[in-house]
Amino acid sequence: MTLLFQSCTKDFENINTNPISYTEDNFDPNFLLSNLQLSYAGSNDFAYDTWRANLIYSGTMMQGLSSVISYWSGDKYILNLPYTSAYWEKAYGDQVKLVSELSEFTKEKDQYRNVHQVSRIMKALVFQRLTDLYGDIPYSEAGLGYRQEVFYPKYDSQDSIYADMLKELEEAVIALDPAADAVSGDMFYQGNVAQWQKFGYTLMLRMAMRLTKVNATLAQEYATKALGKTMQNNDDNAMVAHDDAGGRVTQNRIAQVFLDGGQEHYYVKWSDTFIDKLKANNDPRIAVAVTNLYPLNAQGGIPASGSQNANFNRNAASQKGMPNGRDLSGIAGRDISSHPSYTTISDYSGPHPLMISRTAPTFLLTYSESELLLAEANVRWGIGESAATHYRNAIVASATNLANFGTALNISASAANTFAEANPLVVGRELEQIATEYWLHNTTVFNYYEVWSNWRRTGLPALTPVNYVNNATQGRIPRRFPYPIAEESTNPQHYRAASAAVPGGDILMGRVWWDTE
Repeated sequence: MTLLFQSCTKDFENINTNPISYTEDNFDPNFLLSNLQLSYAGSNDFAYDTWRANLIYSGTMMQGLSSVISYWSGDKYILNLPYTSAYWEKAYGDQVKLVSELSEFTKEKDQYRNVHQVSRIMKALVFQRLTDLYGDIPYSEAGLGYRQEVFYPKYDSQDSIYADMLKELEEAVIALDPAADAVSGDMFYQGNVAQWQKFGYTLMLRMAMRLTKVNATLAQEYATKALGKTMQNNDDNAMVAHDDAGGRVTQNRIAQVFLDGGQEHYYVKWSDTFIDKLKANNDPRIAVAVTNLYPLNAQGGIPASGSQNANFNRNAASQKGMPNGRDLSGIAGRDISSHPSYTTISDYSGPHPLMISRTAPTFLLTYSESELLLAEANVRWGIGESAATHYRNAIVASATNLANFGTALNISASAANTFAEANPLVVGRELEQIATEYWLHNTTVFNYYEVWSNWRRTGLPALTPVNYVNNATQGRIPRRFPYPIAEESTNPQHYRAASAAVPGGDILMGRVWWDTE
């Protein structure tokens, strides 16, 4: 019996270990990175956060988009708490858990040195957007429920979050080593360490400039650290290249809204503020706009999204944006049909079909943004190259970047340079021009999160608010998303303290730390 027992237990662990299961010893964290990057480009749950936070709210509040659909609440400054909560819900559930696990798993593992530094950069990317939307948020203890059993994370102050993110970015970009491990799960740069360093410094620059109203000394310090190390051209743009092979999981999230939403394909248009600005300057980026993409069908009904008009109108003079703050109520003064610009809905300009295709890229941080922020830093503090040079670079890059959506949107370098030369910086108007170009560029790539944050920081461009009936802001453009009401039941103690501390109140007109009067 003793011999039998010994023979059965000699290789017990090996015999009872599944050779194809993942453990701490054989799991490849690069899989987490791929999933994280795709999640940051938007939830695959029917574009849940993209639809609500980026388009319905940020896009229309910033007058890049306009919609007469009743549930597009941001267009009219109506508070819809499930929609303003959408980004928080998806970011903590999909992004924070992944980036926290990626960071913890790779920490102090020499074989994953570069993956760990990338995780630190990604963590800063994830949390900057979250804190910019909501203010004080769970940060230092977020995502640690599994490894450290922190189930009720504290809310960190936004100033402490920014200080730590800047520190983390600086340490991470310095620690990246081209001779160390390959980052194989990278959807942004396919493991190119040099590009990750440029990305990290560009993100550092963006974070630094966010602090110009509240800590100009720290802003200048970190902007100076980024000089000469940021993105150098459009090849350095951080973007996710989507495809249709994986169905909803791998498709472009903007496309899912326009093509699979309710009536978004027909009733969501470019705002007249955006189109009028392009037309006023003979901007070649008017190529993004088309009319009659979805004309009414023969029976006068709204067409299905799949029935796009192949002969849509691209003539620049014919483009017109739809005014914000209008509806389909039939009430004079509110209904879109009573606006002087109205002919038919399909005559208003919408995005070119290549921009809302399922394989269109999602842009997350770009060379144009970097150059505009460097231009602003030069105007404010006299650091780096001339603001005029950076501004010109940004305009050319923004125009030529549109080719990434498809060859039909290609603007030649010659045409872009001609336009930039005809629209230089004007002394005394530099900050206005830089902020306006930042708005224009990010509107063309649908990054309305960044448009809204930069507008709140600078107050530019000067946008005329709408004053729709029963709006929640007394006709003022919202400044912040309120905390999700679910926090009161899931993290009550910390939520109540944070909610009570919001300057201006936990409402659409409350303010985050860096958005001072």
